[in-house]
Amino acid sequence: MEHGKRRASLLPLGLVLAALVIVVAGGTIRILDAGESCPDWPTCFGTWGFSVDDDEQAAWWAANPNAGEDTRGADHRYSELEIFSEWVHRLLVGIVALPVAVNALLMHAWRDRYGQRVRNVAVLAGVLLVLQATAGALTVVFDNRDWTVAMHLGLATVWIATLIHQWLLMRVVEGASWPILSLHAAHRAAHGRRIDAAAGAVLLLLLLGAWVSSTAPGAQYNQACSVGFPEGWPACRGQLLPDADGPGVIVQMIHRIGALLVGVILILGGSRLRAAAIGDGVEPSLARAMDVTAGFWLANLLVGGGYIVFADADGFPEGLSLLHLVLGVASALVILSAALLLRVPDDLRGGAEE
Repeated sequence: MEHGKRRASLLPLGLVLAALVIVVAGGTIRILDAGESCPDWPTCFGTWGFSVDDDEQAAWWAANPNAGEDTRGADHRYSELEIFSEWVHRLLVGIVALPVAVNALLMHAWRDRYGQRVRNVAVLAGVLLVLQATAGALTVVFDNRDWTVAMHLGLATVWIATLIHQWLLMRVVEGASWPILSLHAAHRAAHGRRIDAAAGAVLLLLLLGAWVSSTAPGAQYNQACSVGFPEGWPACRGQLLPDADGPGVIVQMIHRIGALLVGVILILGGSRLRAAAIGDGVEPSLARAMDVTAGFWLANLLVGGGYIVFADADGFPEGLSLLHLVLGVASALVILSAALLLRVPDDLRGGAEE
């Protein structure tokens, strides 16, 4: 039986789903504010477990004076749930490393069937996982600084997109025939740049969101604007253009203005791509990808606003925070997938079996 009939592409698809679970686990750490619950790496308070009581945490800090201290203060102690959230996130990354390695080895063995490009993408996914784990270690070393949080999420998104790219290429070889593959070269060359620009803009917005969500000392950007409607959102401290009296307000406004600009790019881009498809007599596949991304963007805009509007003295709604992350990653992956489909080699386009 041929590899295509066995649907070997289920492996990278399964890895995509596992990677999304890891992203959600990382977002859970964020909403629990547990990013520093394991101050060392790869161990946690010098152990490989997550059950570390207050006395054991205090003893570890006393034995490791060069590690500095928790940004919440020398006497802060984490609950078992908080430590577990960080611990299980690391565990998931370790578990997924084996099938990622197997994936690369299989694609090397099956390169005659799926091609050298698929093999190279599978190997790249393995390299990106190592880089992602390194980025995770840096977030620990630098106590969740804003740039490390953004880098960590950005690499995770690129890693997932790489696995999606492998899955898309394998599905084409296995016989998938999507309308976007039938777009002629002139149309792709003339309008693919809009997809690339949208993908770059959405990915940049995702990084800005990670920047805002940082909880490092001096980086409580998500708390810079007042809460409630309309003082906290859509306004900031009761003003649409508030005084820039601190870095938090500046970062918040950069993120909000960036979100609006991305919306303009997606909505106008989708409209122009649809008109271009009609003019060229082709399927509006690119417009559909832009529209789906715009749908995720709009939903996330409302969720992000709700995150601030429904905040109260007890803090921000954790569920909305996690949903905000998931929708942001989803929007990036949709438009990145369209950009990657445009890069399917010409010898595969139109050659897939029905």
